Amino acid sequence: MPPRPLTHAEQAILSLVAEAPRHGYEIEQVIRQRGMREWADLGFSSIYYLLGRLERRGLVRSARRPSPEGPLRRVYRCTPAGASALRQAVVRALTQPEPGDSPVQLALANLPVLSARDRRRAIAEYHDRLQERETLLRKRHREQPGLPDHVQAMFARSEALLRTEIRWAKAYLAHLARGPRPHRPRRERRIP
Repeated sequence: MPPRPLTHAEQAILSLVAEAPRHGYEIEQVIRQRGMREWADLGFSSIYYLLGRLERRGLVRSARRPSPEGPLRRVYRCTPAGASALRQAVVRALTQPEPGDSPVQLALANLPVLSARDRRRAIAEYHDRLQERETLLRKRHREQPGLPDHVQAMFARSEALLRTEIRWAKAYLAHLARGPRPHRPRRERRIP
């Protein structure tokens, strides 16, 4: 039986350990510094759970190491099996785009339950929150000069996706302001 693929959260944690041996709190600091919670479901308490799961699968190994701050810390490092699993996950993610599972898609599918006024309000608020997120992300990015190239790419992609989403929300707000257009079924073309 082939090994189970990494979850997104496992891949995120494994990638940080593959960069350098790290202890759990250090992983938390890097997650916060890079804004990884914007795109990965990584709660502070789940870090240790995920590290344990990765260790049971043989993808990371841990050892207690002295810490200048006090007690011994459990430091995790990536195993060869972990490096291989991570490479496979990265190739799969880069070569096989997945459909978006955004709650916004589900909300759009259910827009008829809202009044026209509520639709406009909700999309306007969504637009405003996207702009706030973009501003925060841009600020966080600028505050961290000298980030590795792959982290720069993560920030750049996130910013580009937010700008695209902001443009969509703005255009959709303009569409809603014009009012609904009657639905006209397509005419079937006859094949001669």
